[in-house]
Order: sequence, then structure tokens, then C-alpha cells
Amino acid sequence: MNAETETRDLVIIGSGMAGYTLLREIRKLDKELQITLICADRGDFYSKPMLSNALDKQKTPDSLVTQSAEAISEALNFELVNHTTVTAIDPAQQRIDSSSGSWTYQRLVLATGARQFVLPIDGDGAGDILSVNSLDDYRQFHLRLDDARKIAIIGPGLIGCEFANDLALAGKQVSVIGPDPWPLSTLLPEQAGQFLHAKLAQQGIGFHLQNTVQSVQRGDDGYQLALADDSQLEADLVLSAVGLRANLDLAESSGLNTDRGYVTDRLLQTSIENIYALGDCAEVEGRHLPYILPIMQCARALARTLTGYPTEVRYPAMPVTIKTPSCPIVVAPAAQADAEWRLENTEDGIKALQYVNDDLVGFVLVGDAVTERQALSRLVPDVL
Repeated sequence: MNAETETRDLVIIGSGMAGYTLLREIRKLDKELQITLICADRGDFYSKPMLSNALDKQKTPDSLVTQSAEAISEALNFELVNHTTVTAIDPAQQRIDSSSGSWTYQRLVLATGARQFVLPIDGDGAGDILSVNSLDDYRQFHLRLDDARKIAIIGPGLIGCEFANDLALAGKQVSVIGPDPWPLSTLLPEQAGQFLHAKLAQQGIGFHLQNTVQSVQRGDDGYQLALADDSQLEADLVLSAVGLRANLDLAESSGLNTDRGYVTDRLLQTSIENIYALGDCAEVEGRHLPYILPIMQCARALARTLTGYPTEVRYPAMPVTIKTPSCPIVVAPAAQADAEWRLENTEDGIKALQYVNDDLVGFVLVGDAVTERQALSRLVPDVL
């Protein structure tokens, strides 16, 4: 393929939920717009959030795919260029260079997602640590689970707790390690975090908090983890869930402004005309929100913009459901750093409300308190 032979009207880089949701929203408005989607994987559609609770739902890697690459490209009428890595963007020439050739574009959308943060861990087993950030990752993880009884998870945040709960319900012996004082410490106040800790411990999950993994060594039967407090932990499999970072690989070649993601305005346009971004790789008006509901809001707004009706994205209250069935959690964190927590115990849970003065600006619901999600969502202000 040659950039000089044909210019694509709209090119989307990335076949995750952001890229495909945008495609679907565009097709609701315009059936004929020429669209090319470039992706590094096969391009099958699956729900990435389901990766962390697929075992409990008895999902195999193949059954997580809800639409094959061929089926979705035919249904949505777009050109799919898969197994292709984009290596550079030249905004002056409006050209994309890749492992499969080059193209020119009129408009470009970056939906490149995020990648797992890699911790500096010593030992000959450090290279065997798995992370699950894609369907291909999950295939490898799922394959190794059959022979694994003891699982060590590095990271007691959202993804780590979801995987820990899922693996424990599947009958695995799970240990979670991290420097945090309580699970989900960046989202939950201490009392709520300790409540979650107790509920997960009832499922047999062991926590090694305010601690870190120093090294992972291969042994005759699995791995030996050396922790910062000089304790040792044995595991058959080690999973890293320490968080994601926006995939900004194309920033250097393109000259795009970045912070926690590609910096965009409310039209989702980056610092360079005709280049847009959405999803986990985008920071919209100073907000980097790597969750499903922001992706949906961005995809709807950007689809209108790209089909001739410039539309600024709006973020209403967007509570996030954390998939820990042993302890249901809904969080709608306040944007203001100076918000004050006001906590109330329920029969089997905690309702934590965030206030600035006497204005409700956010909430966390744990256990049976999650039933108040809808009522409270109507009371908190829009995020953007």
C-alpha cells in the first residue's frame, strides 16, 4: 500500500473499545464515510473489562470474542488493516507510516489505549511475570492457569482486586502484594477500603500491604517472591496489575502535546489540526478517565464532529462499578482535591459521601449501599 496512491478520509488507529465504539456511532450517522481502521492485533471485538472477571463467568478466551474481525468489518463497512504497527505520523504530510506500508489521511483518530506499567523487579523469574491487558494476554494467562494453584498478584488497585476476587471464586489460592495501606486506596477512604479488605479475606485472599516485591526467582516448583519486609512468598504464577499508562508511542514522531494522555479539547481534537484522540490514550480538558462511560460519551460526541456537526463532549456523573462480587463497589470520585468525606455504616456496607462545604460532589458505595447508586448519581454535578 502506498500513501501516494490514495488518501483515506478517516483513519482510526486502535481496535479496542474506543475505536470500535466510535465506528459504531459514526455508522449510525453516516453509512458511506470511508473509514480505515489499523490495529496491531487481529481486530476481533471483545469487552476488555471482562478480562478481569472472565473466570467467574466461565468464559474462555475464544468465548470472550463477540464479533470476529471479518464480521465486524463487513457489518460496519470499513477497511480493516490488522496485524500492523503504526511507527510514525507526519502531520505536515498527513501521512502514517507502518509495518504494512504508508497512507495519507484527511482526518486521523488515535484510539491506541494504554499499556501495563512494568515494575523494576529483580530475579530470573521476573521475565515470567504476566499482565493481562488484551485478549492475547488473557490467552496466555488462561493457558497457564490450569497448572497453577497459588497465584500472586502485584497491585491491590482496581484491576488487582477484580482479578483476586475472580481467581479466589475459581478456587485459586490468591495473595495480593502492594505498597498501599488498604485495597483500592486511591479510590476508597480508609474505612471503606478496610471493609473491602475484610470481605476479600473471607474469600481466602491474603494481603501483603505496605510491602513490595523485590525479586522473583524460579524454583523447582513455581516461583519464590522476596518481599521488602524480608518475608518470602511461593506462587505458581505471578500476575502484575500495578496500573496502566496511556500508549503515547506516536507522540515523538507527530509532535503532539501529551500529559497523562494525548491532550485534547472538548471536541477531542489534539494539539494538531485534524488529529483527534479518545479512550485510555486521551486526556480531555485535563481529565484522564480510563473507564467505559467516558469512552461512550467521547465516541458519541466525536462521531457527530466527524460527520459534520461539531459537538463538545459532556461528562455527566459517571459512577464506576468495580467487579468484586464478594464486596460490590460503586465509585463516583469527586474532581475536587479538597472534598471532605462523610461516612455512614449501612447494614452490610458503607456509604461514603464527598462534600465541598455542603455540596455533594462525589460518593463511594460499598456492600449493600450500592443500591443508592441511581439516587446519588442524580445529585452530584457533571464531571465536565
